[in-house]
Amino acid sequence: QVQLVESGGGLVQAGGSLRLSCAASGRTLSTRVMGWFRQAPGKEREFVAVTSWSGGSRYYADSVKGRFTISRDNAKNTVYLQMNSLKPEDTAVYYCAAGRLCSGYKCYDATNYDYWGQGTQVTVSS
Repeated sequence: QVQLVESGGGLVQAGGSLRLSCAASGRTLSTRVMGWFRQAPGKEREFVAVTSWSGGSRYYADSVKGRFTISRDNAKNTVYLQMNSLKPEDTAVYYCAAGRLCSGYKCYDATNYDYWGQGTQVTVSS
């Protein structure tokens, strides 16, 4: 069993920054990838970023590449999403997820993830 708790969301002006955290617990974390997804009102949940637990592989959605950085602190069992140069279109509920080992496009697929946090709201004002 894996439990995930997100924090760090909030309201920020366009161009600003936020850092989301995802505290994870569970015995099989080292065999899982950790991802961030987001869902805006009226839209489907979409992939944002993913990292292997070792940090050796990281993938990003094109829409956030160069602005967002995913990282992890294994000692704290925590995954982070540093979000810079935020845009109003980044407004969404952000979810942390733990998934099966994957590579490439498989990591972008929400069905690869079987544990999800409760989500944290990020609102970017123009």
